[in-house]
This record gives sequence, structure tokens and C-alpha cells, in this order.
Amino acid sequence: MIRHSWRSAFAVIMLCPAVLLGQTFTGTGAAIPDNGDVLEIPLVVNGLGATIDTMDMGLEQVCFTIEHSWISDLEVSIVAPDGTVGVLVTNQGGDTDDYANTCFRTDATTSILAAGPPYTGTFRPQGQMGAVNNGQNGNGTWYLRVFDTYAFADDGDVIGWSITFGNDPADYFAYTAGDLPLIIIDTDGQPIPDGEKLDCSMGIVDNGPVVQNRPTDPFNGYEGRIGIELRGNSSLGLSPKKSYSVELRDANGDDLDASLLGMPAEADWILSANHFDKSFMNNPLTFLLARSMGRYAPRTRHVEVIINGEYQGIYVLMERIKRGPGRLDIARLRPEDVAGDDLTGGYILSVDRDEGPEQGFVSSFPAQVNDDGQEIYFKYRYPQAEDLVPAQSSYIQDYMLAFETALDGPQFTEQMSGYRAFADAPSFVDMLLINELSRNVDGYRLSSYLFKDKDSDGGKLNVGPAWDYDIAWGNADYCNGALTTGWAYDFGEVCGGDGNQVPFWWSRMLEDPRFVEDVRCRWNELRTTVLSPSNIDRLCDSLALVVENAQSRNFTVWPILGTYVWPNPSPIPSTYAGEVQELKTWAASRWAWLDANLPGVCTIGIDGPSVGTGEMVFPNPFVDHVWISTEHPLERIRLIDPQGRTIMDEQPMSHGPALRVALPADSPVGVYMLLIRSADGAERAHRLMH
Repeated sequence: MIRHSWRSAFAVIMLCPAVLLGQTFTGTGAAIPDNGDVLEIPLVVNGLGATIDTMDMGLEQVCFTIEHSWISDLEVSIVAPDGTVGVLVTNQGGDTDDYANTCFRTDATTSILAAGPPYTGTFRPQGQMGAVNNGQNGNGTWYLRVFDTYAFADDGDVIGWSITFGNDPADYFAYTAGDLPLIIIDTDGQPIPDGEKLDCSMGIVDNGPVVQNRPTDPFNGYEGRIGIELRGNSSLGLSPKKSYSVELRDANGDDLDASLLGMPAEADWILSANHFDKSFMNNPLTFLLARSMGRYAPRTRHVEVIINGEYQGIYVLMERIKRGPGRLDIARLRPEDVAGDDLTGGYILSVDRDEGPEQGFVSSFPAQVNDDGQEIYFKYRYPQAEDLVPAQSSYIQDYMLAFETALDGPQFTEQMSGYRAFADAPSFVDMLLINELSRNVDGYRLSSYLFKDKDSDGGKLNVGPAWDYDIAWGNADYCNGALTTGWAYDFGEVCGGDGNQVPFWWSRMLEDPRFVEDVRCRWNELRTTVLSPSNIDRLCDSLALVVENAQSRNFTVWPILGTYVWPNPSPIPSTYAGEVQELKTWAASRWAWLDANLPGVCTIGIDGPSVGTGEMVFPNPFVDHVWISTEHPLERIRLIDPQGRTIMDEQPMSHGPALRVALPADSPVGVYMLLIRSADGAERAHRLMH
């Protein structure tokens, strides 16, 4: 990023020279750049005492007037002579809202978060303004920094600004130690941009269980260069606490694969702010459930973050969804893979916001609800759009067309010619249960991932991995997102005017009796185990215990407990314990509604480790074989791996009191399904662990 500072024109006006009465310095205005540059308006301060601090004398107040066509794009900060940055406000207001003589003091009664435009008056800042009162010499050049986080869209001007020093200085929260891993990022005072990564440094302090982590401790979890940028769509404009994409880099600036906090080595990571989710657990909880169901989902670790010396609170460090052996383990697709089996995988797409033909493609079939002409857009995730060659983009577009054509056609339930010839139905079953249990208001329609491996490795379209659940689990006050009743896939029946609608797939698949039965059977299997209220309670309690000490620090710098933060439904708990209990209570009620309202009847009996009269499958977990003890002659045995792929399909050659079946010992760890069909046509399923 090019740093753009307005250093040529400034004024210094010193009023009330006695320190006890305060000293106010007034600066000039300037146009706010709309090209990604940073505006820094300088102001020389002199005549103060030797140092400024939080006890005797320091910065008390910052005021400014800004006119801008969309002020929620702006991040406004004060920068001290030693480079310390105190964020005043970011992403407040909206279209043509202004800051009209807006002042910030840490002892103000009202937070800027609770105020409304034009924000005339005095408010508590969003960031740690008092961090500048750190014992430095306050005499020197100060800057009002204004950064338009959404470049090339709107424009405006700083009309004027001032800073006041006195004997009632601003205080700030100083992080000293905590039990969560500590991530420290130093951008050399530069603001973190959107759309391009800023090169800077990062270190991780992780001294292990029980031992405290301090900013002064040696970096023992990671130390090196990173590229960092803002991330998010709606969250970027609505949340003052930012999420970040982080890319680990070597000394040459190239990607560097490294393990962070025990997770498999990779270069790309996400620091998720969870500002909307005051429990800090919606995503970690959902990903834990998905992995317990035998699906890949991103691993997570709760951490605390300091950026440029300023404590930012609790974040979730999580894996970014990527192709790779430590993440979504599908085939690598190279530019030269343009024919045969090599062309067939792997691909990753997402159902997402339309970013144009350069980044993806539009489905040939309209959305489930399309009164306003809504279409379904598939975004290229892997390979990225710029890395796809024409043969590959044509292939995946043709495959999606074939899948949707088969699903829409009159023979859509047929095994060989219907949608199952193209789609891995068990993955759709699991995603439906995850999205419906959490009633994800964004589920199915935004950041909804899909992947396809090579034909030689199964080759069918899978839905997943699970992603983006911060406003699930009852945490949305729009489109019935907070209700424990109703279907999330019927989003369009509630909010048909929304531009991002659900594909027709889900309602169509639920017209397939076999799919309905699969959903009911899978629910029967998981309803008292992985997806049970007791297991969700246990996971919530465990996650809450992880952040028990850190949450008070987070809500000290982000005092939002008991306060509305979009899109929190009412009533809003006033304590962290209340937030956790609200999630648990909502989940139990949602479970009860699903249990009573899921359609279909399970006839293959997936209800436990042993199903059917006198039938047993053991050992479980298995290593390289199982024994099947049954009274019935067997006709067929199939084994489904954790990715939903059939890896064994045999007709037993003989039958006795017990049949030994060899299973592949080198298969990945996870949950397997053993399907057994008797000679009379009855089919049973057994859940196995490996």
C-alpha cells in the first residue's frame, strides 16, 4: 500500500496554556483519498510536560468533523508522535451520515457503538485511544489518520479536528498475561488494507496448559513474516472488530507452510473476530460436530490478539478451506491437466454472491425462489479463477449442468441416470442436518462449499465443508433466523426478496423418498450421540471453559454484553454465562422440533452399533477386518468411507455363524458405514470407527 500523508498544510492553535485547564490543539481538514491510500493530517503539539500518561497528564479528547457519502467505510484513528495508534471509530453509520463535531473521551457516558448519526456529542471510542498515554513525550507531530476501507466507491472530506490534553487523561486496557495462546502482529504502524495483503511480522506465544502467556515472552509458536488483509463481506462493513486473512511467508515473501498451535502445516489462515457471536463458539461448535460426523471441517483454536501494541480481544484462529493433505484432501489440479481422469478433479466451488464471469459462473437453473429473477452463482475456489485453464472451467461448468439437469429431470430418483450419478447423496444428507439443526440463515446460499475429486477417487459432487456459522444457532434477528421452528432451506418463503437465494436442490431432493429415508436414518443414528442436546451442552461447556478467563478481557475492550450488535435477537443476555446458556437452550429446543418434524421413516435401522435380529458386527473400531454374526444369508456388503465414497462392494462367497470381511487397513481415520443386504432384500447399516 502507498502511504499518503497530508504533511504540507496544517495549523497549530494552542488554547488555555495552563495544563490544569487543558490544552487544545486544532488541525486542518483535507480530502479523504478514495484509492486505498491513507490520509494522515499532521498537527504539531508543543508546550506539554515531559511525558503523557494515564495518571497525571495526557490526551483527554479528540474531536473531528467529517463529511462523507458513506462513513461506515471509514476507520478514524489518532496517531501519537511515537507511532502508537488509538482507533477512535470504524464502520459506523451508513449512506450520507456524517460526523458533526464528534468528540471522543474514554470517560464518556455513551459508546459510539450505541449512538446514531450525525454523532454530534461526546462518546467513548471503539478502540484504545488512551494507549497513546504510555509515558512518551507528547510534544511532536500527531496525526489524524483516516482510512477508507472500501476504496473507489465513495468520497468525502475531513472538515477539521482537534486534540485536548489535560489532567483527566484517557485510560486504556493493558494486556499483561492470559491462558490463551497470544498472537502478536506488528504492521509498523500501517493500517491493514482490504483487497491486498500488507507485509508485516507475527509471533505466537504458546507456553502450554496452565502456564500464562505474556507479550514479553519469547515467540515459541511462530515467528516470522506474514501477509495480512481484512476479510469478510457483511461483517467487514458492520463489525468494528475486524477479521483477517493471514498468509505465512518466508524471507523472500513466498508462501510458507507451517503448523500453528498443533494444526497441520499450511500457509493460509484466518483470524475470525466473532464480534456478532458473543459466545465465541458458533463456528468451532459446528466444525466439531461436522468432524464428529466423519466430515472434514476446519480446525480451530481460540487465541488472544495484539496488533501494534493494542489488545484486540479473543479471536478464533482457523484453517482456511483449501485443497491439501492437511485440509480438504482431494487431487491437485495442474494447468496441464486438461484430459482424461486428470481433468476430472479436484475442484472446489462455493454458492456465493455474484462476482462476475471472471470469478465464477451462473447456474442454468434459477434459485428455488426467484420472483425477482434471482440466480445461483458458483464461485471458483480451487483452482482460483486466474489459475483455471479453459478446459477445466468448461469441465466443471458442464458437470454442474449435468448434475442440475439430472436433478431437475423426470428420472431424478434413478440410481444410474438421476442426480445420484453425479452427487454424493450422503454428503448432502449431512449438510442438511448441520444447516437445519443450527438453522443457519446463510446456509445453502452463501459461502456454501462444494467439491469434486477425480473420477478415479470417487468423483462425485460433495457438498461441504461446513463454513460460516457465526449468525447460526439462533443468532440472527431477520428472516426467522432466531426461531427454533421451520426449515432453513425454505429461506425464500420467508425472505423472497433477498438477492441471494437457495438452490432448488434441497427441496427437490426431499421429493426423493430414498433421500428422505436417508435423512431420517442418519438423524436416528446421530440424534442421541453426536447431535444430541447432551453432546451439544458438553461441547458448549468445554468451549466456554477455554475462554472463561479471556472473555472478561475481551468484553472490557469491546463492551457489548447486553448491547445489541447486528444481528443479535432479543432478549440480549447481559453476561457471558447468559450467552452460553442461551445457545444451549436454543439448540435443545431446535433439536426437539427437528426430532418431531423430520419427514420419513427409517426402514434400514441405523439406530446403534448392532441392528437386526441377532446381528452383530465387531470389532468396532476396526483395524483391517470385521466379523459379521447374523442368522440371515447375506447377498451384498458395501463399505462407505468418511467422504461418502464406496470403497468396497462385494457379494459374500459363503455364510456361516460368522463371516470374516477384510477391510482396507490403510483407509483414513473416521466414521464408516457398513451396509449389509440379506437375501430377502432387507438392508441394514452399521456405523464403524477406524
